[in-house]
Amino acid sequence: MDEVLLQEILVQSMKLAIMIAGPILGSGMIVGLFIAILQATTSIQEQTLTFVPKIFAIALAIVIFGPWIVTNMTDFAQMIFELIPLMGQPG
Repeated sequence: MDEVLLQEILVQSMKLAIMIAGPILGSGMIVGLFIAILQATTSIQEQTLTFVPKIFAIALAIVIFGPWIVTNMTDFAQMIFELIPLMGQPG
């Protein structure tokens, strides 16, 4: 296995990790920002107020993007398993 193939696998795995985490983290951040603005305008300073809406937003994002995430992860895993025979060959 040469270094170029290894670097390509590393880049693809990092892109996949960002793509998978993006919708979930993004939904949590958007809801958190909305709740923070709401708390600032109403002067409600309850720390636990942001927790429940974020949990619901993240759970909803997982339900919505779950099939897409599983498909991408399955495709990547299949690609890695197809590359296993190449890993044992020299240079």
